[in-house]
Amino acid sequence: MNQAKEKRLQFTEKAQQIVDRMTLEEKVYLMSGNLSLQDMMADAMGEASHYNAKPYPAGGNEKEGVAPMLFCDGPRGVVCGTGESTCFPVTMCRGASFDVELEEEIGHAIGREVRGHGGNLFAGVCINLPYNPGWGRSQEVYGEDSFALGHMGAALVRGVQDEDVMACVKHYAFNSMEISRFKVSVDCERRTEREVYLPHFKECVDAGAASIMSSYNLYKGIHCGHSDYLLRKVLKEEWDFDGFVMSDFIWGVKDTAEAGNGGQDMEMCCTQFFGDKLVQAVKDGLVSEARINDSALRIVRTILAFEDSYRKSGHAYDKSVLGCKEHVELAKRAAEEGIVLLKNENKVLPLQKEKIKKIALLGKLANKANIGDHGSSRVFPAYVKTPMDGFNEILPDAEVIWYSGEDLEHAREVAKEADAVVFVVGFDHDDEGEFVAVENSENYTGAIGGDRKTLGLHADEVELIKAAGPENKNSAVVMIGGNMIMMTDWVDCVSSVLMAFYPGQEGGSVIARIIIGDVNPSGKLPFVLPYEEKDLPQVNWDTTNQYYEYYHGYARLEKKGIRPMLPYGFGLSYTTFTVDKPAFSADGENVRAVCRVKNTGDREGAQVVQMYVGFGNSSIDRPVKLLRGFQRVTLSPGEEKQIEISCPVEKLKYYDTKSVSFQLEHMEYEMYIGTSSAEEDLLKGTVSL
Repeated sequence: MNQAKEKRLQFTEKAQQIVDRMTLEEKVYLMSGNLSLQDMMADAMGEASHYNAKPYPAGGNEKEGVAPMLFCDGPRGVVCGTGESTCFPVTMCRGASFDVELEEEIGHAIGREVRGHGGNLFAGVCINLPYNPGWGRSQEVYGEDSFALGHMGAALVRGVQDEDVMACVKHYAFNSMEISRFKVSVDCERRTEREVYLPHFKECVDAGAASIMSSYNLYKGIHCGHSDYLLRKVLKEEWDFDGFVMSDFIWGVKDTAEAGNGGQDMEMCCTQFFGDKLVQAVKDGLVSEARINDSALRIVRTILAFEDSYRKSGHAYDKSVLGCKEHVELAKRAAEEGIVLLKNENKVLPLQKEKIKKIALLGKLANKANIGDHGSSRVFPAYVKTPMDGFNEILPDAEVIWYSGEDLEHAREVAKEADAVVFVVGFDHDDEGEFVAVENSENYTGAIGGDRKTLGLHADEVELIKAAGPENKNSAVVMIGGNMIMMTDWVDCVSSVLMAFYPGQEGGSVIARIIIGDVNPSGKLPFVLPYEEKDLPQVNWDTTNQYYEYYHGYARLEKKGIRPMLPYGFGLSYTTFTVDKPAFSADGENVRAVCRVKNTGDREGAQVVQMYVGFGNSSIDRPVKLLRGFQRVTLSPGEEKQIEISCPVEKLKYYDTKSVSFQLEHMEYEMYIGTSSAEEDLLKGTVSL
């Protein structure tokens, strides 16, 4: 049993005694947010300050010594406060680092800042799987692969909870559309559900997550916040989840009895359908008191365990931890590890600092503080460094010119006259992010972000690159965005390309340091990059029904035999590596891959070694191969290390709909180890199970 779960279960008896003493009204009070709808809307609209400026309370019982749950949102840092919290790179950038240990460290920092703000729960473990990369909030997740989502999400859970802060994992489940998120009913086959969209949630439950947030959307015609199948049968019974479920905010519960009977434990962050209505529903026999007792026990037990652990830990975090030097340095490191070098023709990068007398920055985003979505994940740090700031810092003796790029002829002249040109292009919160447009809500109808209708750059940015790129061989495009951006139309017009995502408050500095060479890029794409959008699953972003197919991302392209522009797991470095001496083995519990990795270049660098398992001998429809392990390794010039990656045999199983269970195929499995999902980057072997 997971230690975090075991610790909570030790409080079952005490929690049960407390619940037994409570009246029905007191138990139901535990299940509801303590903020009025009016106060929350005023907060969110900025009349007071901003959404979640202070932790949002729910429940609690002073008489019985049960603290309220104090909610702080995320996931790129704690959203509470103004000019205080550390803004880390968005989750997608951290997913590109493939650094589980770093993500756990970030969890520790976020946990400390939650406590520094006076909170005790962090609701920023976002692990939804993007069916299509146009999903507006995909910047909040770790990539397209369920295995990586689960591993990185579990690391964040561990880090946050090691600081005695409850981690809430969201949004359970099938939440990967913004414009239609309040009305869409997602449907898929049962195998797709169990193999593609739920495993990463189970991984976080197995890591000991204290709380789960249900999602707005419907699944098979039933609101996820009411779903007895998802919340009670799968989560609480099959997975033995011992924590509590909370609704997504305000619109996550639509009916008192349906939610109460469906396994919803807490309506957040305002009381609309629980409270007096839930008390009456119990009295009327519409909801059993046994359901109320179960929810109350889960909430009390969890809060008691975390508050007891916090008191005993001796931690006393105050506002001094907010945005502290240690956390800002961690945010910087996350950007350094996450930014991906996608192209470097003729080794144009890194630029030679001593030869740069004049550098041109082209594009509106080159001089803009741009840390991502302005929805519920927005963090308000003390400062944000733009790329312009970064280059001024690192090139104090050079002339740094910024031009937004409207006049293409002028942009050509600027590029031609400079020693190097850097295009900073892509998106901001107006282009993608959380979307709120609710009927009958006069106070909150602004369209924030939303889903991308196209996966390419803005037309004017494409024209800018095409016009000015060929004018200077020392050219680099830096793409800003939350997920994959198409490059087909313009990639041949420049010498180098980097994917920077939304790299956090220190992002502008890190971008400059990578381009100048003070930092060696080491990120890897957490998604596939196709030549054409049609190679990806198609989505109607404004709809009431959306079907999710079994295949998406790199697995879809491989199954269809379509070669991508860049494969999943791809990323260049300023040094070179070799991978050799592979060996593969299996026993009844694990499959393993071993290899030697050597830095054959002239500078230190990091490589992400990836293990894939292939299913070519399967008698049923299965992917060509799937990621089933990864390890990041940093090597000095000439240094080599042996890397071993293992994966539980359990994760090679498929879901058999006839037996309603996961089954292992007894066959020969292809095993791969290397530096991306592309065949040419992998060494191959087999194991039999």
